[in-house]
Amino acid sequence: MCEIAGIDQRTLQRWNAQEGLSKGDGRPAAVRPLPSHVLSTEKRAKFLSVANEARFASVPQARIVPMLADEGVYLASESTFARVLRAHGQSAHRGRAKAPKAKRPLTTHIATAARQVWCWDVTYLPATVIGLWFHLHLILDLYSRRIVGWEVHADDSTEYAVHLVRRTALAEAIAALADKPVLHGDNGSTLKATAVLAMLN
Repeated sequence: MCEIAGIDQRTLQRWNAQEGLSKGDGRPAAVRPLPSHVLSTEKRAKFLSVANEARFASVPQARIVPMLADEGVYLASESTFARVLRAHGQSAHRGRAKAPKAKRPLTTHIATAARQVWCWDVTYLPATVIGLWFHLHLILDLYSRRIVGWEVHADDSTEYAVHLVRRTALAEAIAALADKPVLHGDNGSTLKATAVLAMLN
């Protein structure tokens, strides 16, 4: 029976001797003495009062102990401060720290045909002169992998990006389409420029 239940025979004997089989598991209701080194209510109150002083109100708990140590004062370890503050709901966003904002889920674009999603970017082309680069502005159809527009310039400019998108839209007759393609780009400064966004809108 012990082998089927997965317990040792000695365990069953101990349960029988202490009436564990009739009374049930007594561990949840057991009275456990507090450790001798447990923090008292007075010490917890002192930690909270120190942590909530004006000079520590906006300081993380990991910096409170070193700052007190510079003054020759030791109250508790960093982990103790963190545990007390966490128990009282003061472990995160202390002082004027802003609470985290919920991030918007990433937008995913799936192309099942041509002219649905276009990708564009600016990359560098090395020149024959060391230290000199050309800038390739390129728009690629995600589904067909066809290059629908590109230009090479000596520098990176918002005017070039606006001109490329406008010229590509005219060449591909985007105005006549019922569903316009999505133009997807990275967070580059040129691609996020106000003039480019205004033109796209």
